[in-house]
Amino acid sequence: MDEPNRDVIQGTLDMLILKTLSLQPMHGFGITRRVEQVSRGVFKVNPGSLLVALQRLERAGLLDAEWRTSENSRRAKYYALTRAGRKQLEVETADWKRRAAAVARLLSVEG
Repeated sequence: MDEPNRDVIQGTLDMLILKTLSLQPMHGFGITRRVEQVSRGVFKVNPGSLLVALQRLERAGLLDAEWRTSENSRRAKYYALTRAGRKQLEVETADWKRRAAAVARLLSVEG
């Protein structure tokens, strides 16, 4: 039996990061842990992909970042959503819901 695919669905990582940071500022490991916990282990975030996405979102003005001391007394870069990031999250969430509904309709067609 094949292993289930636990990779984040292509094109959704940015949305998942934005949603996670809409709750509170976090460092990269915290984002990874939250996505995996909330998805009940269905999604696993690749650390390399996460870093590239965080850098891209920060350059786009959707995230602010600052260095702080983490819970375990290490230096970590914490990310927070900007106003533009909140707006982008709304846009991406609406688009995702529209696409998911279309897939659900296609899967429900009896052939």
